Amino acid sequence: MEQKFIIYQLLLRVFGNTNENCVSNGSLSFNGTGKFSSITDEVFEHLHSLGASHIWYTGVIEHATKESFEEYGIKKEDPSVVKGAAGSPYAIKDYYDVNPYLADSVPDRMAEFEDLVLRTHNAGFKVVLDFVPNHLAREYNSDSIPFWGREFGIGDNPNIFSQQNNFYYLPGEMFSMGTYNERPARATGNDCFTAHPTQNDWYETVKLNYGVDYMGGRTKHFFPIPKTWYMMNEILCFWASKGIDAFRCDMAELVPVEFWEWCIKDVKQKYPKVQFIAEVYNPAEYNSYLYRGGFDYLYDKVGLYDTLKSVAQGHSAYALNGGWGAPPASSITGCWQSVNDFQNRMLNFLENHDEQRIASDFNLYDPFRAIPSLAVSLMLNKAPFMIYCGQEVGERGMLQEGFSGRDGRTSIFDWCSAPSIVRMHKGKLNEDEAELLETYREMLSFAMGCSAITKGDTYDLQYANFNNPAFDTDKCFVFARKWDGGTDSFHRGGNILANGGSFVDKKELVIVVADFSQRYESAKVNLPEEFFRYWQIPYGLLNPYEQLEVKFNKYGVAILRFEL
Repeated sequence: MEQKFIIYQLLLRVFGNTNENCVSNGSLSFNGTGKFSSITDEVFEHLHSLGASHIWYTGVIEHATKESFEEYGIKKEDPSVVKGAAGSPYAIKDYYDVNPYLADSVPDRMAEFEDLVLRTHNAGFKVVLDFVPNHLAREYNSDSIPFWGREFGIGDNPNIFSQQNNFYYLPGEMFSMGTYNERPARATGNDCFTAHPTQNDWYETVKLNYGVDYMGGRTKHFFPIPKTWYMMNEILCFWASKGIDAFRCDMAELVPVEFWEWCIKDVKQKYPKVQFIAEVYNPAEYNSYLYRGGFDYLYDKVGLYDTLKSVAQGHSAYALNGGWGAPPASSITGCWQSVNDFQNRMLNFLENHDEQRIASDFNLYDPFRAIPSLAVSLMLNKAPFMIYCGQEVGERGMLQEGFSGRDGRTSIFDWCSAPSIVRMHKGKLNEDEAELLETYREMLSFAMGCSAITKGDTYDLQYANFNNPAFDTDKCFVFARKWDGGTDSFHRGGNILANGGSFVDKKELVIVVADFSQRYESAKVNLPEEFFRYWQIPYGLLNPYEQLEVKFNKYGVAILRFEL
């Protein structure tokens, strides 16, 4: 049975860094970094308080960096092809190793990571790890490759396209950047088939060849099976053998679905409980990557995330654009309708490392303005929900850490810390941060303790309220969740966030109303006859055509829970 769970995305080098005096473009020695050992029992307790069941440790596998670890036998990269002082976690330098800077003892870095996995499991969490299949660092060099492993590029013929090549070559052309030169040039990770990628391209990476001839009409050459397929399968099994429970697969749609169909099936035969989460942004490919490719979950970025962001920005109490041109809250209905058959296999979120922070000047300014979005993203369906580290305390992402500039994101390229996370570690949260954290805990705890939310069905009530003068469908959204599993008694519910309350796992109904303007004190919701008939809800304290009055809390959310 599908059931909701919560992933906490934790960018390890930032989350564990408690330096309050980081400087822009600072070095590792000056700015510092989080470590495997930064994840303590107190951290686990914090994540338990948020209802998390999975921890996505971001930035674990060794990537290119400007720091030198040559004294440990690790080859140093040319800084010209490294973004930022720290480097991108998605420019993998060695698929068989972990980042040396995350270890207290560099020679023991893999043992320290394995200990983190063990401690995480013992604390009751599952471990999610990044898998970056589409590209690797320009100067990939594995010094930890197992005896049975294969090195990328060995045996390639750079003069032709071949499915037995690991890379795409541009014969006769040179890639040159700073002090780095490469002949023949290779295509970059973002499908840039030129020797002259721009600063906006993924110039620090090289695209891997899965048998698609991009410069030959995108023809597919999958027989015999391309060499890269076997190598990436071996890498996945290597990490699965260390107890990894799930892989978040970076830019999965840039890798042919035929590879995933072959690989995921094989990995799951060996490790049946391992799950795969795909970063896919093309809705036309959702069905293919789920049902053919074999993924368990997909990002819901271009649907629910983008819609909630636009609605919240346009209709918040301090609308960035005064509400003009903002999509109505009723547009949320189209999000679940567009993925109806597999909406519970979409990963919902309001933040991740790629997106601008909710509290940044580029998004909502104030993290409390996203509480209505939180209610919808968290409770609309059985889909898993993800929190990005610092989101729960309103991290703003407005520092100019270095390479990233001041862009409303917490940098993934620089040695830095996140001020609100530092304060959280040190028990120095300000009043607003502490209030936001408590709000997140309350809402997440309610959701994960409510069977109607974690495993119930969804009924969109928005359509029944378009002609309701007591309900603003432009600014408010309403839906119900129901779980069949208990007695026949029926009790009046209350606004859970205002009045509290707890229920056992019984037959229950929950109605959620979100006011994205955060202006209304109350609203009246129409309950159509079809709602009662479809869910076989007995008449009683609620009846068809009766207007249910809801009172919003100060964040613009009303949640009513009824035991059936």
